[in-house]
Amino acid sequence: MPKLSTNSKTDLLTHIGIILATALVLFFAFFFIYLPWTTNHGESVQVPDLKGLTLDEVESVLDDNDLKYEVSDSTFVIGQKPLTVFSHYPKPESPVKKGRKIFLTIITDQVPKVSIPNVVGRSVNSAANLLSSVGLQVGQTEFIPAIEKNTVLRLKYDGAEVSTGKSVPKGSKITLVAGDGFGNTTVAVPDLTGMSYDEADILVAGSSLNIGNILYDNASDQPQGTVVRQRPAAGTNLRIGDEVNIWLSGSN
Repeated sequence: MPKLSTNSKTDLLTHIGIILATALVLFFAFFFIYLPWTTNHGESVQVPDLKGLTLDEVESVLDDNDLKYEVSDSTFVIGQKPLTVFSHYPKPESPVKKGRKIFLTIITDQVPKVSIPNVVGRSVNSAANLLSSVGLQVGQTEFIPAIEKNTVLRLKYDGAEVSTGKSVPKGSKITLVAGDGFGNTTVAVPDLTGMSYDEADILVAGSSLNIGNILYDNASDQPQGTVVRQRPAAGTNLRIGDEVNIWLSGSN
């Protein structure tokens, strides 16, 4: 390696200047050319909101922002479009360096199955909550004659009776069959004609029935408020809790 000539003070200063200039060039080249080129130092972008997008749409959006993606997880969501983004990390509007990989959770098109929990014997509301907790829905609630009011007695799926424990697709609708609280017990309708409204109401209630519609007969010669007609007729068998319509003399 040739030695630098330092025969004079001028030569020495020249050599020192060359060394300092070279060091400065290397410093600026390293921090302002090399590092930005290798690490995108100082350059960042905001993560766009990808929720609800298909993978093709995700790729297009991320390409525009110099970002990448990777599907890291999948989940099933009732009522959401399959094969779209459910969530992602980093979250929307997070600042990241260009070239960063965004991790996606995708809504799967594979519907998982769940077992119908045992809700027989529970109240309608309690059964609905338990079904919802495992990802099932209540379609309809049918009431049948039974003294167990609002208590689930049977279940239906796709119109047919189904037993608890059966596997069905998540999100399926289950029909609850519950008691109406009256059962099949029948009582004979009492004869209410000639009674006042209060008397008729007491007698009907004592028979475990209810007064239904109250109509008026202006043409009757009976005292005001007297029951002049009823439907169903006296002696008709009704279920407990059914209604009896009455006509009162006079006008309302």
